[in-house]
Amino acid sequence: MSVKAVLALGSNLGERSDTLSHAVADLVDTPRVRLCAVSPVVQTKSVGGPADQPDYLNMVIEVETDLGPWELLAHCQAVENKHHRTREVRWGPRTLDVDIITYGDLTMDEPTLTIPHPRAHERAFVLQPWAWMDSHATLAGVPVGELAAAAEDLDGLAPFEPGR
Repeated sequence: MSVKAVLALGSNLGERSDTLSHAVADLVDTPRVRLCAVSPVVQTKSVGGPADQPDYLNMVIEVETDLGPWELLAHCQAVENKHHRTREVRWGPRTLDVDIITYGDLTMDEPTLTIPHPRAHERAFVLQPWAWMDSHATLAGVPVGELAAAAEDLDGLAPFEPGR
């Protein structure tokens, strides 16, 4: 049985744009994960974590998968590892971050996996690209565009324009 999932990707170290492009390709480089939609890329200030981090590039994708939620998490972490992700500082700079935002209608709260993502509803860097990708998307019954408009980090978000 296939499920649609929304994944959020972010990078603020190295060749950020290339990393995101390659990560999307790596995430769907299996017949068990199929790409359905891709958001525009946005540039954002870091939210939380150490001060003075480089700006992030963020995007979301929608995939259809027959991987279970734990298998999808392992797959996302394998892609992060391929792109030299380290986990030294909570919310610190990173080459790649891949989060499962939604997994069908599943709701779960486990120590290593919470779905929907516990902070997605307040993060414009997830919500705004998602709203641009799917204007009908909702999170916990609320339109993601409405959630994005209310998010505190909306002012720090801008469409990414390569070369600028």
